[in-house]
Order: sequence, then C-alpha cells, then structure tokens
Amino acid sequence: MSHSHCFKITCAKTATYALMHFTVAIAVAYALTGSWSLALTIGIVEPFVQTFAFAIHERIWVRASSGENVKQDAAEEMAAAVSGTRLVKSELN
Repeated sequence: MSHSHCFKITCAKTATYALMHFTVAIAVAYALTGSWSLALTIGIVEPFVQTFAFAIHERIWVRASSGENVKQDAAEEMAAAVSGTRLVKSELN
C-alpha cells in the first residue's frame, strides 16, 4: 500500500472520527451541564484537540508497523503539534 493511499485512509478515518466525537461530546456536555452554549463550547474544543491527537496516534502506529524509530518520532511529533509547526519526513532522520 502506497504512502499516499495510507494517508488518504488516515484522513478519512480522522474526519469520520471527528464528526462522531463532536456529536458525542456535545451530547455528553449538554447532559452534564444542561446548557447548550456550554455544551457547544466544550463539544467543539475537546474533539478538535482530540482529532489532532488521533492523527498523531495513527501515524505512530503506522511507523511502529514499519519498524521506524517510533519513540523518537513520537516525541518530535508531539512537540511539533504543541508548538503548531509541521514536521517534514526528512527532519525525522
């Protein structure tokens, strides 16, 4: 399977996961707070952050199955995600 194909599958999985997560998060936040404005705020912010965490998690699993240096790559990807920068594959080698 090509890298491009894996990336497309990962993007599709991430998007559908995000939609499901937004729905569940808003419903749970509303059930706990009884406030639509608070539920929407919590329900949008939390899944947005979680979606990026899932994408990083998926990339780590792909690298683990290919035998790449997962521990170092994971630390660098998390640092990049927190700082808002984008890593290029060549930067990881």
